[in-house]
Amino acid sequence: MSTSRRQVLAGSGALGVGIAFSGTISEVFAGTASAAGHGRDGYGPLVPDPDGLLDLPRGFRYKVLSREGEEMRSGEGKVPSNADGMAAFAAGRRDHDRRGGGRRDRTWLVRNHENRMESRQAVPTVRGLTYDPAAEGGCTLLELDSDLDVRDERVGIAGTSTNCAGGPSLWGTWLTCEETEFKAGEEGYTKDHGYIFEVGFRREHRTVPEPLTAMGRFQHEAIAMDPRNGVVYETEDAFDFPFGLFYRFLPNRPKGGFDSLRAGGTLQAMRVPDVPDLSAIDEPGASFDGIEWIDVPDPLARETPIRNQDFGRGGITHAQKLEGCYWGGRSVYFVSSYAKSAEGSAGDHYGQVWRYDPHRNRLTLVVVFGPDSDLDMPGEEPDNICLAPSGGLMVCEDGQGAQHVYGLTHRGDVYPMARNRQNVGTPEEPAWGEFAGVTFTPDNRTMFVNCYDPGTTFAVTGPFRRH
Repeated sequence: MSTSRRQVLAGSGALGVGIAFSGTISEVFAGTASAAGHGRDGYGPLVPDPDGLLDLPRGFRYKVLSREGEEMRSGEGKVPSNADGMAAFAAGRRDHDRRGGGRRDRTWLVRNHENRMESRQAVPTVRGLTYDPAAEGGCTLLELDSDLDVRDERVGIAGTSTNCAGGPSLWGTWLTCEETEFKAGEEGYTKDHGYIFEVGFRREHRTVPEPLTAMGRFQHEAIAMDPRNGVVYETEDAFDFPFGLFYRFLPNRPKGGFDSLRAGGTLQAMRVPDVPDLSAIDEPGASFDGIEWIDVPDPLARETPIRNQDFGRGGITHAQKLEGCYWGGRSVYFVSSYAKSAEGSAGDHYGQVWRYDPHRNRLTLVVVFGPDSDLDMPGEEPDNICLAPSGGLMVCEDGQGAQHVYGLTHRGDVYPMARNRQNVGTPEEPAWGEFAGVTFTPDNRTMFVNCYDPGTTFAVTGPFRRH
Protein backbone atom coordinates (compact mmCIF):
# COMPACT_ATOMS: atom_id res chain seq x y z
CA MET A 1 0.00 0.00 0.00
CA SER A 2 1.25 3.45 -0.84
CA THR A 3 1.67 5.76 2.13
CA SER A 4 0.88 9.45 2.13
CA ARG A 5 1.46 12.04 4.83
CA ARG A 6 -0.60 15.18 5.17
CA GLN A 7 -0.91 18.05 7.56
CA VAL A 8 -4.30 19.64 6.97
CA LEU A 9 -5.46 22.91 8.49
CA ALA A 10 -9.09 23.82 8.11
CA GLY A 11 -10.73 27.04 9.18
CA SER A 12 -8.67 29.88 10.54
CA GLY A 13 -6.86 30.76 13.72
CA ALA A 14 -7.99 29.15 16.94
CA LEU A 15 -11.19 27.96 15.30
CA GLY A 16 -9.39 25.65 12.90
CA VAL A 17 -8.69 21.98 13.36
CA GLY A 18 -5.47 20.23 12.52
CA ILE A 19 -4.47 16.62 12.33
CA ALA A 20 -1.53 14.67 11.05
CA PHE A 21 -1.96 11.10 9.88
CA SER A 22 -0.50 8.49 7.61
CA GLY A 23 -2.30 5.86 5.63
CA THR A 24 -4.91 5.55 2.94
CA ILE A 25 -8.04 7.10 4.41
CA SER A 26 -10.34 5.65 1.75
CA GLU A 27 -9.92 2.22 3.32
CA VAL A 28 -11.68 3.48 6.45
CA PHE A 29 -14.82 3.78 4.35
CA ALA A 30 -14.69 0.35 2.72
CA GLY A 31 -18.19 -0.85 1.98
CA THR A 32 -19.80 2.58 2.16
CA ALA A 33 -21.14 4.47 -0.81
CA SER A 34 -18.61 6.22 -3.03
CA ALA A 35 -17.65 9.76 -2.26
CA ALA A 36 -20.02 11.34 -4.74
CA GLY A 37 -19.88 15.11 -4.63
CA HIS A 38 -17.07 15.29 -2.10
CA GLY A 39 -15.10 17.77 -4.16
CA ARG A 40 -15.96 20.44 -1.58
CA ASP A 41 -14.19 19.54 1.62
CA GLY A 42 -16.15 20.54 4.67
CA TYR A 43 -18.51 23.45 5.13
CA GLY A 44 -16.13 26.36 5.67
CA PRO A 45 -14.74 27.98 8.81
CA LEU A 46 -16.57 27.88 12.10
CA VAL A 47 -18.58 30.96 13.03
CA PRO A 48 -18.25 32.12 16.66
CA ASP A 49 -21.50 31.54 18.54
CA PRO A 50 -22.67 34.79 20.18
CA ASP A 51 -24.25 32.71 22.95
CA GLY A 52 -20.93 31.00 23.70
CA LEU A 53 -22.15 27.42 23.41
CA LEU A 54 -21.37 25.83 20.05
CA ASP A 55 -19.50 27.18 17.01
CA LEU A 56 -20.73 25.80 13.67
CA PRO A 57 -20.12 26.53 9.98
CA ARG A 58 -22.28 29.19 8.34
CA GLY A 59 -25.73 27.86 7.43
CA PHE A 60 -25.89 25.41 10.35
CA ARG A 61 -27.82 25.92 13.55
CA TYR A 62 -28.19 24.10 16.83
CA LYS A 63 -30.87 23.45 19.39
CA VAL A 64 -30.09 22.60 23.01
CA LEU A 65 -32.19 19.54 23.81
CA SER A 66 -31.14 18.90 27.36
CA ARG A 67 -28.72 20.18 30.02
CA GLU A 68 -27.59 18.54 33.21
CA GLY A 69 -29.40 19.72 36.32
CA GLU A 70 -32.64 20.57 34.53
CA GLU A 71 -35.81 18.69 35.43
CA MET A 72 -36.69 15.80 33.12
CA ARG A 73 -40.17 15.88 31.60
CA SER A 74 -40.97 12.52 33.23
CA GLY A 75 -40.73 14.00 36.71
CA GLU A 76 -38.24 11.28 37.69
CA GLY A 77 -35.55 13.79 38.64
CA LYS A 78 -32.89 15.98 37.12
CA VAL A 79 -30.91 15.43 33.93
CA PRO A 80 -27.75 13.52 34.93
CA SER A 81 -24.21 14.69 34.26
CA ASN A 82 -21.39 13.31 32.09
CA ALA A 83 -23.31 12.76 28.85
CA ASP A 84 -21.36 10.27 26.73
CA GLY A 85 -22.16 7.64 24.07
CA MET A 86 -25.43 8.00 22.18
CA ALA A 87 -27.52 6.66 19.29
CA ALA A 88 -30.66 7.76 17.43
CA PHE A 89 -33.54 5.48 16.38
CA ALA A 90 -36.75 6.03 14.45
CA ALA A 91 -39.60 6.11 16.96
CA GLY A 92 -42.20 4.65 14.61
CA ARG A 93 -44.46 7.71 14.91
CA ARG A 94 -44.77 10.48 12.33
CA ASP A 95 -45.52 14.20 12.62
CA HIS A 96 -46.25 16.94 10.14
CA ASP A 97 -42.93 18.64 9.38
CA ARG A 98 -43.43 22.40 9.64
CA ARG A 99 -39.90 23.03 8.38
CA GLY A 100 -40.05 21.18 5.07
CA GLY A 101 -43.60 19.95 4.54
CA GLY A 102 -44.75 16.35 4.44
CA ARG A 103 -44.37 14.05 7.41
CA ARG A 104 -41.25 12.97 9.28
CA ASP A 105 -40.51 10.34 11.86
CA ARG A 106 -40.14 11.06 15.51
CA THR A 107 -36.78 10.05 16.98
CA TRP A 108 -35.67 8.20 20.08
CA LEU A 109 -32.32 9.40 21.38
CA VAL A 110 -30.64 7.15 23.93
CA ARG A 111 -27.83 8.73 25.95
CA ASN A 112 -25.23 7.28 28.30
CA HIS A 113 -24.09 8.97 31.50
CA GLU A 114 -20.53 8.09 32.50
CA ASN A 115 -21.13 8.67 36.20
CA ARG A 116 -18.95 7.11 38.82
CA MET A 117 -19.44 7.59 42.54
CA GLU A 118 -20.04 11.14 43.78
CA SER A 119 -20.98 12.46 40.35
CA ARG A 120 -22.33 15.97 39.96
CA GLN A 121 -25.80 14.67 39.09
CA ALA A 122 -26.58 10.96 39.39
CA VAL A 123 -29.02 9.06 37.20
CA PRO A 124 -32.19 8.90 39.33
CA THR A 125 -33.08 5.45 40.59
CA VAL A 126 -36.40 4.28 39.19
CA ARG A 127 -38.30 1.21 40.34
CA GLY A 128 -37.97 -1.63 37.86
CA LEU A 129 -35.08 0.02 36.00
CA THR A 130 -32.33 0.01 38.65
CA TYR A 131 -29.56 -2.60 38.83
CA ASP A 132 -27.45 -1.41 41.79
CA PRO A 133 -29.05 1.36 43.90
CA ALA A 134 -25.60 2.49 45.02
CA ALA A 135 -24.37 3.18 41.47
CA GLU A 136 -24.94 6.57 39.79
CA GLY A 137 -24.61 5.86 36.06
CA GLY A 138 -27.08 4.71 33.46
CA CYS A 139 -28.95 5.97 30.39
CA THR A 140 -31.66 8.50 29.70
CA LEU A 141 -34.10 8.50 26.78
CA LEU A 142 -35.38 11.47 24.80
CA GLU A 143 -38.30 11.28 22.37
CA LEU A 144 -38.16 14.10 19.82
CA ASP A 145 -40.89 15.17 17.43
CA SER A 146 -40.17 16.10 13.82
CA ASP A 147 -39.38 19.69 14.89
CA LEU A 148 -36.77 18.37 17.35
CA ASP A 149 -38.85 19.39 20.35
CA VAL A 150 -38.48 17.09 23.36
CA ARG A 151 -41.75 15.25 23.98
CA ASP A 152 -40.44 12.86 26.59
CA GLU A 153 -37.28 12.57 28.65
CA ARG A 154 -36.89 9.77 31.14
CA VAL A 155 -34.58 7.18 32.67
CA GLY A 156 -33.77 4.19 30.46
CA ILE A 157 -31.68 2.29 33.01
CA ALA A 158 -30.19 3.26 36.38
CA GLY A 159 -27.83 1.79 38.94
CA THR A 160 -25.04 1.05 36.48
CA SER A 161 -21.60 2.65 36.53
CA THR A 162 -19.35 4.55 34.15
CA ASN A 163 -21.59 4.08 31.11
CA CYS A 164 -19.18 5.21 28.44
CA ALA A 165 -20.13 4.02 24.96
CA GLY A 166 -21.87 0.96 23.55
CA GLY A 167 -23.70 0.49 20.27
CA PRO A 168 -27.03 -0.29 18.64
CA SER A 169 -28.28 -3.85 18.27
CA LEU A 170 -29.57 -5.31 15.03
CA TRP A 171 -33.14 -5.14 16.35
CA GLY A 172 -33.21 -1.50 17.43
CA THR A 173 -32.15 -1.47 21.07
CA TRP A 174 -29.10 0.07 22.72
CA LEU A 175 -26.30 -1.94 24.34
CA THR A 176 -24.78 0.27 27.03
CA CYS A 177 -21.29 -0.57 28.29
CA GLU A 178 -19.81 -0.10 31.76
CA GLU A 179 -16.22 1.11 31.64
CA THR A 180 -15.31 -0.23 35.06
CA GLU A 181 -14.75 -3.53 36.81
CA PHE A 182 -15.43 -2.81 40.48
CA LYS A 183 -16.95 -5.68 42.40
CA ALA A 184 -19.61 -5.73 45.09
CA GLY A 185 -18.18 -4.29 48.30
CA GLU A 186 -15.65 -2.09 46.50
CA GLU A 187 -16.04 1.71 46.39
CA GLY A 188 -19.51 1.41 47.91
CA TYR A 189 -21.06 -0.73 45.17
CA THR A 190 -23.50 -3.46 46.19
CA LYS A 191 -23.20 -5.51 42.97
CA ASP A 192 -20.45 -6.43 40.52
CA HIS A 193 -19.92 -4.03 37.62
CA GLY A 194 -18.19 -4.12 34.24
CA TYR A 195 -21.03 -5.48 32.12
CA ILE A 196 -23.17 -4.74 29.08
CA PHE A 197 -26.88 -4.00 29.56
CA GLU A 198 -29.62 -3.88 26.92
CA VAL A 199 -31.80 -0.77 26.95
CA GLY A 200 -35.17 -0.79 25.23
CA PHE A 201 -37.46 2.17 24.66
CA ARG A 202 -40.49 0.74 22.88
CA ARG A 203 -43.43 -1.02 24.47
CA GLU A 204 -42.25 -4.38 23.13
CA HIS A 205 -38.70 -3.73 24.37
CA ARG A 206 -38.83 -3.09 28.08
CA THR A 207 -35.45 -2.76 29.75
CA VAL A 208 -34.45 -5.58 32.06
CA PRO A 209 -31.88 -4.13 34.52
CA GLU A 210 -29.75 -7.25 34.63
CA PRO A 211 -26.33 -7.63 32.97
CA LEU A 212 -25.59 -9.72 29.90
CA THR A 213 -23.02 -11.68 31.87
CA ALA A 214 -21.88 -14.00 29.06
CA MET A 215 -20.57 -10.97 27.16
CA GLY A 216 -17.89 -10.52 29.79
CA ARG A 217 -17.03 -8.41 32.80
CA PHE A 218 -14.30 -5.90 32.00
CA GLN A 219 -13.79 -2.19 31.25
CA HIS A 220 -16.08 -2.08 28.23
CA GLU A 221 -16.03 0.78 25.77
CA ALA A 222 -17.99 0.13 22.56
CA ILE A 223 -19.58 -2.64 20.50
CA ALA A 224 -20.41 -3.32 16.86
CA MET A 225 -22.54 -6.15 15.47
CA ASP A 226 -21.97 -8.09 12.26
CA PRO A 227 -25.35 -7.78 10.49
CA ARG A 228 -24.77 -11.06 8.65
CA ASN A 229 -24.45 -13.37 11.62
CA GLY A 230 -25.05 -11.38 14.83
CA VAL A 231 -21.48 -11.67 16.14
CA VAL A 232 -20.74 -8.83 18.57
CA TYR A 233 -17.31 -7.16 18.65
CA GLU A 234 -16.28 -5.41 21.87
CA THR A 235 -13.47 -3.01 22.81
CA GLU A 236 -11.85 -2.71 26.24
CA ASP A 237 -10.47 0.61 27.46
CA ALA A 238 -8.42 -0.63 30.40
CA PHE A 239 -6.80 2.14 32.41
CA ASP A 240 -3.71 0.26 33.59
CA PHE A 241 -1.02 -1.94 32.08
CA PRO A 242 -1.43 -4.54 30.68
CA PHE A 243 -4.00 -2.77 28.58
CA GLY A 244 -7.25 -3.95 27.04
CA LEU A 245 -8.20 -6.61 24.53
CA PHE A 246 -10.38 -6.80 21.44
CA TYR A 247 -13.18 -9.34 21.82
CA ARG A 248 -15.89 -11.07 19.88
CA PHE A 249 -19.01 -12.64 21.33
CA LEU A 250 -20.60 -15.60 19.54
CA PRO A 251 -24.25 -15.60 20.70
CA ASN A 252 -26.17 -18.81 21.15
CA ARG A 253 -29.12 -17.11 19.46
CA PRO A 254 -27.61 -14.99 16.68
CA LYS A 255 -29.88 -12.18 15.50
CA GLY A 256 -32.51 -13.50 17.87
CA GLY A 257 -34.14 -10.18 18.72
CA PHE A 258 -34.74 -8.32 21.97
CA ASP A 259 -33.32 -10.01 25.07
CA SER A 260 -31.85 -12.85 22.97
CA LEU A 261 -28.30 -12.03 24.13
CA ARG A 262 -29.39 -13.22 27.57
CA ALA A 263 -29.35 -16.76 26.14
CA GLY A 264 -25.56 -16.68 26.42
CA GLY A 265 -22.76 -17.52 24.09
CA THR A 266 -18.98 -17.72 23.86
CA LEU A 267 -16.63 -14.80 24.56
CA GLN A 268 -13.29 -14.83 22.76
CA ALA A 269 -10.27 -12.51 22.67
CA MET A 270 -8.17 -11.69 19.62
CA ARG A 271 -4.62 -13.00 19.30
CA VAL A 272 -2.46 -11.62 16.50
CA PRO A 273 0.41 -14.12 16.12
CA ASP A 274 3.73 -12.60 17.21
CA VAL A 275 2.11 -9.24 18.05
CA PRO A 276 1.59 -8.90 21.81
CA ASP A 277 0.84 -5.15 21.57
CA LEU A 278 -0.85 -3.40 18.64
CA SER A 279 0.92 -0.12 19.42
CA ALA A 280 4.17 -1.65 18.15
CA ILE A 281 2.76 -1.54 14.60
CA ASP A 282 3.26 1.88 13.01
CA GLU A 283 3.14 1.26 9.24
CA PRO A 284 -0.27 1.91 7.69
CA GLY A 285 -1.31 -0.96 5.48
CA ALA A 286 0.37 -3.56 7.66
CA SER A 287 -1.84 -6.66 7.52
CA PHE A 288 -1.95 -9.84 9.55
CA ASP A 289 -3.58 -13.06 8.42
CA GLY A 290 -4.40 -16.08 10.51
CA ILE A 291 -5.94 -14.10 13.37
CA GLU A 292 -6.74 -16.41 16.28
CA TRP A 293 -9.76 -16.12 18.56
CA ILE A 294 -9.13 -17.64 21.97
CA ASP A 295 -11.92 -18.55 24.39
CA VAL A 296 -11.82 -16.36 27.50
CA PRO A 297 -11.09 -18.65 30.48
CA ASP A 298 -13.33 -16.78 32.94
CA PRO A 299 -15.63 -14.18 31.29
CA LEU A 300 -16.94 -13.06 34.71
CA ALA A 301 -13.40 -12.29 35.92
CA ARG A 302 -14.23 -13.75 39.32
CA GLU A 303 -10.62 -13.68 40.56
CA THR A 304 -8.52 -12.18 37.77
CA PRO A 305 -9.30 -9.45 35.20
CA ILE A 306 -9.70 -11.02 31.77
CA ARG A 307 -6.68 -9.20 30.30
CA ASN A 308 -4.50 -10.81 33.00
CA GLN A 309 -5.84 -14.35 32.58
CA ASP A 310 -3.83 -17.24 31.17
CA PHE A 311 -4.56 -17.58 27.47
CA GLY A 312 -2.04 -20.35 27.01
CA ARG A 313 0.95 -20.55 24.73
CA GLY A 314 1.35 -17.39 22.71
CA GLY A 315 -0.44 -15.16 25.19
CA ILE A 316 -2.92 -12.61 23.93
CA THR A 317 -2.77 -9.28 22.07
CA HIS A 318 -3.22 -6.05 24.05
CA ALA A 319 -3.70 -2.40 23.05
CA GLN A 320 -4.01 0.87 24.97
CA LYS A 321 -7.17 3.00 24.82
CA LEU A 322 -9.36 0.75 22.66
CA GLU A 323 -12.44 2.92 22.22
CA GLY A 324 -14.62 3.53 19.15
CA CYS A 325 -15.99 0.53 17.27
CA TYR A 326 -18.28 0.40 14.22
CA TRP A 327 -19.30 -1.87 11.36
CA GLY A 328 -18.72 -0.81 7.74
CA GLY A 329 -19.25 -2.94 4.64
CA ARG A 330 -17.81 -6.37 5.37
CA SER A 331 -15.56 -5.38 8.26
CA VAL A 332 -15.47 -4.13 11.80
CA TYR A 333 -13.34 -1.06 12.57
CA PHE A 334 -11.98 -0.15 15.98
CA VAL A 335 -9.98 2.76 17.35
CA SER A 336 -7.04 3.00 19.70
CA SER A 337 -7.16 6.65 20.80
CA TYR A 338 -3.50 6.78 21.77
CA ALA A 339 -0.59 4.78 23.11
CA LYS A 340 2.28 5.98 25.31
CA SER A 341 5.43 3.96 25.89
CA ALA A 342 5.93 5.86 29.15
CA GLU A 343 2.75 4.18 30.41
CA GLY A 344 3.77 0.68 29.30
CA SER A 345 2.77 0.46 25.64
CA ALA A 346 5.21 -0.92 23.10
CA GLY A 347 4.98 2.20 20.92
CA ASP A 348 3.69 5.76 20.74
CA HIS A 349 0.89 7.15 18.62
CA TYR A 350 -2.01 9.61 18.91
CA GLY A 351 -4.60 7.37 17.34
CA GLN A 352 -4.93 4.22 15.25
CA VAL A 353 -7.82 2.88 13.20
CA TRP A 354 -7.81 -0.89 12.67
CA ARG A 355 -9.95 -2.96 10.33
CA TYR A 356 -10.80 -6.63 10.87
CA ASP A 357 -12.28 -8.56 7.94
CA PRO A 358 -13.95 -11.71 9.34
CA HIS A 359 -14.33 -13.33 5.91
CA ARG A 360 -10.59 -13.14 5.20
CA ASN A 361 -9.68 -13.36 8.89
CA ARG A 362 -7.35 -10.43 8.31
CA LEU A 363 -6.44 -7.46 10.51
CA THR A 364 -5.15 -4.28 8.85
CA LEU A 365 -3.81 -1.04 10.30
CA VAL A 366 -5.65 1.59 8.25
CA VAL A 367 -4.61 4.95 9.70
CA VAL A 368 -2.08 6.24 12.25
CA PHE A 369 -2.45 9.67 13.82
CA GLY A 370 0.91 11.16 14.85
CA PRO A 371 3.32 11.07 16.54
CA ASP A 372 4.51 13.93 14.33
CA SER A 373 1.33 15.89 15.00
CA ASP A 374 1.43 18.81 17.40
CA LEU A 375 -0.15 17.85 20.70
CA ASP A 376 -1.04 21.48 21.33
CA MET A 377 -3.10 21.55 18.13
CA PRO A 378 -6.63 20.21 18.16
CA GLY A 379 -7.24 16.99 16.35
CA GLU A 380 -5.42 14.27 18.24
CA GLU A 381 -6.89 11.33 20.13
CA PRO A 382 -9.99 10.34 18.13
CA ASP A 383 -12.73 8.86 20.28
CA ASN A 384 -16.41 8.37 19.34
CA ILE A 385 -16.86 7.92 15.59
CA CYS A 386 -19.85 7.67 13.29
CA LEU A 387 -20.47 7.66 9.55
CA ALA A 388 -21.40 11.08 8.17
CA PRO A 389 -24.21 11.71 5.65
CA SER A 390 -21.61 12.53 2.98
CA GLY A 391 -20.09 9.07 3.42
CA GLY A 392 -17.09 10.22 5.43
CA LEU A 393 -16.66 10.17 9.19
CA MET A 394 -17.55 12.44 12.08
CA VAL A 395 -15.07 12.12 14.93
CA CYS A 396 -15.31 13.41 18.51
CA GLU A 397 -12.09 14.83 19.85
CA ASP A 398 -10.91 13.87 23.33
CA GLY A 399 -7.58 15.58 23.82
CA GLN A 400 -6.08 18.76 25.19
CA GLY A 401 -7.07 22.35 24.50
CA ALA A 402 -10.01 23.30 22.30
CA GLN A 403 -12.42 20.45 21.61
CA HIS A 404 -13.98 19.78 18.21
CA VAL A 405 -16.16 17.48 16.24
CA TYR A 406 -14.30 17.12 12.97
CA GLY A 407 -15.13 15.48 9.70
CA LEU A 408 -12.88 13.27 7.63
CA THR A 409 -13.49 12.84 3.90
CA HIS A 410 -12.74 9.77 1.77
CA ARG A 411 -9.60 11.36 0.35
CA GLY A 412 -8.22 12.28 3.73
CA ASP A 413 -9.13 15.92 4.23
CA VAL A 414 -10.07 17.05 7.71
CA TYR A 415 -12.58 19.82 8.35
CA PRO A 416 -14.12 21.36 11.48
CA MET A 417 -17.79 20.65 12.14
CA ALA A 418 -18.25 22.03 15.65
CA ARG A 419 -16.31 23.54 18.52
CA ASN A 420 -17.31 23.53 22.19
CA ARG A 421 -17.33 27.06 23.52
CA GLN A 422 -18.45 26.28 27.09
CA ASN A 423 -15.46 27.23 29.23
CA VAL A 424 -15.30 25.06 32.36
CA GLY A 425 -11.96 26.59 33.38
CA THR A 426 -11.18 30.23 34.12
CA PRO A 427 -10.68 33.24 31.82
CA GLU A 428 -6.96 32.99 32.51
CA GLU A 429 -6.78 29.22 32.11
CA PRO A 430 -9.70 28.14 29.94
CA ALA A 431 -10.73 24.49 29.58
CA TRP A 432 -13.33 22.75 27.49
CA GLY A 433 -15.07 19.41 27.94
CA GLU A 434 -14.78 16.72 25.32
CA PHE A 435 -17.41 15.90 22.74
CA ALA A 436 -19.06 12.48 22.80
CA GLY A 437 -21.85 10.44 21.29
CA VAL A 438 -21.96 11.96 17.81
CA THR A 439 -24.76 10.30 15.80
CA PHE A 440 -27.30 11.07 13.07
CA THR A 441 -31.02 10.50 12.62
CA PRO A 442 -31.83 7.59 10.31
CA ASP A 443 -32.67 10.09 7.53
CA ASN A 444 -29.27 11.85 8.03
CA ARG A 445 -30.89 15.28 8.37
CA THR A 446 -29.87 15.95 11.97
CA MET A 447 -26.62 15.43 13.88
CA PHE A 448 -26.75 14.92 17.63
CA VAL A 449 -23.73 15.35 19.88
CA ASN A 450 -23.04 15.64 23.59
CA CYS A 451 -20.77 18.00 25.43
CA TYR A 452 -19.47 15.89 28.31
CA ASP A 453 -18.93 18.78 30.74
CA PRO A 454 -21.21 20.56 31.35
CA GLY A 455 -23.52 17.79 30.18
CA THR A 456 -25.33 19.24 27.18
CA THR A 457 -27.07 17.50 24.28
CA PHE A 458 -27.26 19.38 20.98
CA ALA A 459 -29.24 18.80 17.77
CA VAL A 460 -27.47 20.30 14.73
CA THR A 461 -29.27 20.92 11.43
CA GLY A 462 -28.16 22.51 8.19
CA PRO A 463 -26.99 21.77 4.65
CA PHE A 464 -25.47 18.34 5.32
CA ARG A 465 -24.42 16.79 2.01
CA ARG A 466 -25.83 13.33 1.50
CA HIS A 467 -25.19 10.56 -1.02
